[in-house]
Amino acid sequence: MRLQCPSCGFEYLTGAQVCDNCGADLAGHDVPEQAPSFRGALMGEHLDALGMTEPVFVTPATQLDAVVARMQEAEVDCVLVVEDAQLVGIFTDRDAVVKSAGKRLGSSRVSDFMTADPVVVRHDDPIAIVIHKMAVGGFRHIPVVEDGRPIAVVTARDIFRHLAAVLD
Repeated sequence: MRLQCPSCGFEYLTGAQVCDNCGADLAGHDVPEQAPSFRGALMGEHLDALGMTEPVFVTPATQLDAVVARMQEAEVDCVLVVEDAQLVGIFTDRDAVVKSAGKRLGSSRVSDFMTADPVVVRHDDPIAIVIHKMAVGGFRHIPVVEDGRPIAVVTARDIFRHLAAVLD
């Protein structure tokens, strides 16, 4: 197995004691270390610290034009689609542009364009978990649920705003 010298980046074989390139001591650098924890001062904070966005709710049968109008009125980038108080989907401004582009929308329902069974988080999840889910999934909005019921939406904007305030 080849590893890299922490000083110069030169590749070396497991067990080498000194880097052949720069002479740096390599003893102990190939010993596995425990993964870092998410419990750092900033990334270990729970979502409650963010002041998340209040969700706007619609039902799956809501007409798409009414959903877009509601998003504009509320000045939000997404709505949560609920049925019997349970989250069944999310519809975002990206869905409005990408999924409905070039289609006749006439009597279309939001259920035809929403993302069903979206990725969710809990209010007590660490911020690091949300950032990871957003990065891996390419999301800008993630519903926050409690017992399957949506209670908020965390947005990339919420996270950036919080990080900027903490790091300022």
